[in-house]
Amino acid sequence: MNLSKRILITGLLCLFISTAFSQDTDEADYGGSVIQTLTPSKLIGKGQYDFKWFNNLYTQTRAANENGDVTSNLDRQSFFTSTLEGYTGISDNNRVNVGLILEFRSNVIGDRSALDVFSFDGEAGTARSGLTNIAPSVKFVPFSTINNFSIQSSVFIPIFDQETDGGVFLDQKGFTWQNRFFFDKTFGGGDWQLFTELNSEFNFGKDAVQDENFDTVEGSFANNSLRLTPGVFLSYFPSSKFTILGLVQHSQLLDLGNEFTQDFTAVGGGAKYQLTDKLNLEALYTNFVRGNSSGLGETFNIGLRAVL
Repeated sequence: MNLSKRILITGLLCLFISTAFSQDTDEADYGGSVIQTLTPSKLIGKGQYDFKWFNNLYTQTRAANENGDVTSNLDRQSFFTSTLEGYTGISDNNRVNVGLILEFRSNVIGDRSALDVFSFDGEAGTARSGLTNIAPSVKFVPFSTINNFSIQSSVFIPIFDQETDGGVFLDQKGFTWQNRFFFDKTFGGGDWQLFTELNSEFNFGKDAVQDENFDTVEGSFANNSLRLTPGVFLSYFPSSKFTILGLVQHSQLLDLGNEFTQDFTAVGGGAKYQLTDKLNLEALYTNFVRGNSSGLGETFNIGLRAVL
């Protein structure tokens, strides 16, 4: 087992051990269940811990060119991302959290099954996997009078060797300064909740360098670019412990010198359930309905979150 897989497994074990042995948290501490009151817009208090393990499987057989023209029946390509986040509160007024993010990737191409991303076989020319990024992160509430508006700022540092190897892309080989702006509004007597997000990612680092096989051996295709991704999520709560939601997201990659642009729009839905006072489960599905210079696939997502 390589080092990246050991780190990922160790992190997941820490998540479940801390969940199992921590003291119970009463829902009254939050004024409701965690899924209802501790949205990404809200921060935890001093001495608390917030862990999230989120898994995203993207798979495609269709793509759009720079003019939006669609090509179908392409060889299947699938990309799996597993993200482990951990935060703790450091302020008495619930306005500052600090944490760390780890990203693990497993990708397969060459018309292999989407579930082959879980083989981790590293087959030459069709598969790659490994721990790709580590990101120190801070979340803060900028205005004391608006506690449902927060910002998460993270710097993603690549810790792998090469963006593309043997024709297989692993991850962007560059630094990313990510800023996510969160806002939510509850209405309808607490039965409905509107959550909005604007994710901005500034990609920087060395210019992309390709070898004779067109593998990117240095730098990244996305360096010197800015990606903006607004999203809107509408949730309905049949009960405080269960919600169903719909979402719309758009992503726009702006050229800041690398002569590459891209955009796509995705729609989807999902559900969240409060398993215990500390642990909740979420599942999401999205479909990429349009794009330019983009794949037009679908994603299957599942995550666990523990607030201790």
